[in-house]
Amino acid sequence: MNAEAPRTAVITVDESGIVTGWNRGAERALGHAAGDAVGRRAGELLVPESGTPFWDGPPERDHWLGWVSVRCADGRVLRVRGTGHRLMDRDTRGQWVLVAPVEDAAGPRQRPLPQEVERAVVDWLFSRSPVAVTMYDTDLRCIRQNTAMTRLTGISEADRKGKRLPEVLSGPDAEPWERRLRQVVETGEAAFSGEMRGRLPADPDRESVLLATASALRGADGQTLGLCTTVADVTQQIRSRERLTLLNEASTRIGSTLDVMRTARELADAAVPRLADWVTVDLLETLLRGDEPGPFTGVVALRRAANQSIIQGAPEAVRQPGEVDFYPPYTPAVRCMATGRSARHRVTDGDMRDWLARDPARAEKFREFGFQSIMGVPIRARGMTLGITMCYRRTKEPFTEDDQLLAEELVARAAICLDNARRFARERTAALSLQQSLLPQGTPVQAAVETASRYLPAGGRSGLAGDWFDVIPLSGARVALVVGDVVGHGIGAAATMGRLRTAVRTLADVDLPPDELLTHLDDVVIRLATEAEGTGAPGDPAILGATCTYAVYDPVSRMCSLARAGHPPPAVVTPDGEARLLEVPAGPPLGLGGLPFEVAEVELPPGSLLALYTDGLLGLRERERELDGALDALCRALGERAPSLDALCDRVIGDLLPDHPADDAALLIARTQALGTDRYAVRDLAADPVTVATARAWASRRLDAWGLADASYITELVVSELVTNAIRHAEAPIQLRLIHDRTLICEVSDASSTSPHMRRARLSDEGGRGLLLVAQLTQRWGTRHTHTGKTIWCEQLVGSHA
Repeated sequence: MNAEAPRTAVITVDESGIVTGWNRGAERALGHAAGDAVGRRAGELLVPESGTPFWDGPPERDHWLGWVSVRCADGRVLRVRGTGHRLMDRDTRGQWVLVAPVEDAAGPRQRPLPQEVERAVVDWLFSRSPVAVTMYDTDLRCIRQNTAMTRLTGISEADRKGKRLPEVLSGPDAEPWERRLRQVVETGEAAFSGEMRGRLPADPDRESVLLATASALRGADGQTLGLCTTVADVTQQIRSRERLTLLNEASTRIGSTLDVMRTARELADAAVPRLADWVTVDLLETLLRGDEPGPFTGVVALRRAANQSIIQGAPEAVRQPGEVDFYPPYTPAVRCMATGRSARHRVTDGDMRDWLARDPARAEKFREFGFQSIMGVPIRARGMTLGITMCYRRTKEPFTEDDQLLAEELVARAAICLDNARRFARERTAALSLQQSLLPQGTPVQAAVETASRYLPAGGRSGLAGDWFDVIPLSGARVALVVGDVVGHGIGAAATMGRLRTAVRTLADVDLPPDELLTHLDDVVIRLATEAEGTGAPGDPAILGATCTYAVYDPVSRMCSLARAGHPPPAVVTPDGEARLLEVPAGPPLGLGGLPFEVAEVELPPGSLLALYTDGLLGLRERERELDGALDALCRALGERAPSLDALCDRVIGDLLPDHPADDAALLIARTQALGTDRYAVRDLAADPVTVATARAWASRRLDAWGLADASYITELVVSELVTNAIRHAEAPIQLRLIHDRTLICEVSDASSTSPHMRRARLSDEGGRGLLLVAQLTQRWGTRHTHTGKTIWCEQLVGSHA
């Protein structure tokens, strides 16, 4: 029988049909050397005579018995009877073991396998099988284990005998698994399988993940004699799967916004607890200030961007987010940034001991929380070092090379997002500074209205748009109120807004009525857009479709003239608290051309509130409300009493918008004032030169009544020149008006539309010096046209303003 034993073929085939084992008996009986057979497809050598090949059988089948045709190396085909057994190897792949005696290939033999074959199988199972196997008695104590199990556990078979599972595997899963094994013994359950975690003596610092199966061993009478377990170490597979899952989650979680601090928190959140027990993210202070980083040769200032720990509140931290810490060049963080490479350290390393010895506060934290190892990963993007990510562990299991690769992948993904967020923050700050510089820096001094305003930048990705407002003093104590909106976002929209605001101020100085001003502004927009198309300047095409509301309020007549170009309607609140929208004809947006703008005039009692705003204030995107509902909400908010205009602005913003609106919003609220009849005087004049003396005398008496006798001399000269020019060069009716506001305003109106202009008179000229004299004696002067003619006006400082 000993001579026949080597002719017993033992062949292993994995579930994919590849030959993985070929013993000496197979070599002698079939002629194929092991090196030639292993790695070939089993179907090339073995052909089962009935049904599906045993290696392609269903997962629940563990045994096979039947006839197989075997192709020998010399071309012969032998017909042998064999048995197959399915086992699990270390990589959790199914391995089929085929045992076939081939000493007689003449035909089927109905006799049991020889004892030598059984001994060969047992010998292979316990000495050469790649599958770790342990046998337990009914008391769940080990009675035997194979060589593969010895390698897996790190305990020899002799030391393992008589021991229970919890004496070998440390961890929370050991006791539950033993209870499960006992259930198999007591109930006679056929088999079960599952995953368990714990630490083995072979590698006590590493938690292993094991895939185990347990089957009852029964005697001929069906009595349970013990258990047979097979175990495969799937730690690497599980860790690889967990790393892929972590990277996949991180790719969707990190960089969800363009906020530097939030992106850093997302990086730290992704790494805890699956990679580390505590993670810090520090960014270079120089970069956050907008400077380029220098060489890492001295002390480096790092701003803490994120702390994350398995302990609530991250008590391990010496610095909190937003605080700056200074790291000497010998610290692991600075060394990582200087070299641009990751590094792993144990607390017992010389570099670590040196660092902690010089930093008592940090050393105390290490002792208090029991940190055993750290890992530093520099944050680099686009060839630039942005900061450092530090990972800490309390367990004795150190960071591995796989952990380092995972951390580097996480940080690399976050680094691009952090750099994008940093660049965006820098550009957004510059853009907002530009936009703020283009908006009014303060309320101009005037008595027509009391104003309050708010500008709220967008909280979205752009954070910048083209909304603007303005308060422009006009002649005759009047004031212009403007609110506009440019389509689009970004620096281009802000620059376009600045150009439009400048154009409006220039046109307002001409003292045009609202409808005419918008018509001229429409022409400006068309011209700017045409120029932009010709030069390809970025951002300028956004000027098309801009909207604007322009209002002029006269505190003398208490009349307000308004026109709008594609803008939301203004709202008014009467002194008794009634809030409503003004019926101002909706003109087309700016830049369409060829369409008229209409003006609406409304009388506003003193103390009325006039609200101009952009569509961003209505919150149509955030609240998902209809336009009518948003306008009703605006009127309700404006109608509620407030202690001041500033408080009213804050309440309107708070009621209508979320904390981070998706669009810019501008709000301008004006409370109207009125000049009493004792503050102005009007005199109709005949077109007769003798009227000039009468006008001077009348003006002198009015100034005496206002207590402005000191200004009488200059005022008489100004009145004389303006009235004389109207009589000589204009048409009746002629009217003189004096207004006592913060300045003394003198106006002469006539029916002529011809604008006067200053000229330099020759020495021989008898006239031509009137307007030059007026310009020299007064603060400012100008002309405004009306539907009935024109008005020449001038202002001079009086009283404490002189």
